[in-house]
Amino acid sequence: MRLKFILSLLVFVLFWKNNAQESTLSKQVSTFTIEAPQLNASKKIWVYLPKNYTESNKKYPVIYMHDGQNLFDAKTSYVGEWNVDETLDSINAQVIVIGIEHGGDKRVEELTPYKHEKYGGGKADLYLDFIVSTLKPYVDQNYRTKTNAKNTCLWGSSLGGLVSFYGALKYPKVFGKVGCFSPSFWFNRKEIFGMMEQTKSYKTKIYFLCGDDEGDEDMVKDLNAIEYQVNTKRCQCEHLNKTIIVKGGQHNEKLWREGFKKAYLWLF
Repeated sequence: MRLKFILSLLVFVLFWKNNAQESTLSKQVSTFTIEAPQLNASKKIWVYLPKNYTESNKKYPVIYMHDGQNLFDAKTSYVGEWNVDETLDSINAQVIVIGIEHGGDKRVEELTPYKHEKYGGGKADLYLDFIVSTLKPYVDQNYRTKTNAKNTCLWGSSLGGLVSFYGALKYPKVFGKVGCFSPSFWFNRKEIFGMMEQTKSYKTKIYFLCGDDEGDEDMVKDLNAIEYQVNTKRCQCEHLNKTIIVKGGQHNEKLWREGFKKAYLWLF
């Protein structure tokens, strides 16, 4: 599994740089670039606005999603996009989505909370500080947003699932909802489980999803173990977490694309 992980990262970086498919971007999506001083980089940001955004004065909840290249456009995606824009358009979703492009060969660093003895990484604190201290204030100033934690979601898959879970643990007053797809808990298993053990109260609404054929024999085990810990921090009667294990589901955009709509509807 670990060798497959490294190979998939290399393919991931090369593919998104060279993908020549035609764009599938909907008219609801635009982009902008913002400086990320925490990362010494500029970040391209994708913005999905609901269909009636320009015709109303409403404020909207916001989803912050990782791996922005894979969310909206087949032209920039790895091996298929999530179809986030088409899916939300189809249900007239009243939400803003902010897609943050990963840093290419810096992706592992940005999306992992702690350094792994083999694979490095461990700079997610800087990445999350960029989201919380730089990006979110910009978004809240320039778009009509509901700014409280109840209306702010952090969402991702694989390492993005890991950093989303960690981000809500670190910033519970910022992120009140999490979409946690195929989380790579193995990368920082000891540290994440340790954080959960020390957490006295967990109020985040969270949707877990993974497949039972992802190539990681510990994926389902880790996800169930984390959910168990979540359930020890609050009454299950609150119905604030949901776990979906997809039979035959593999570690890819197809799984996440097909699970996105139900997860969004449950979270919001």
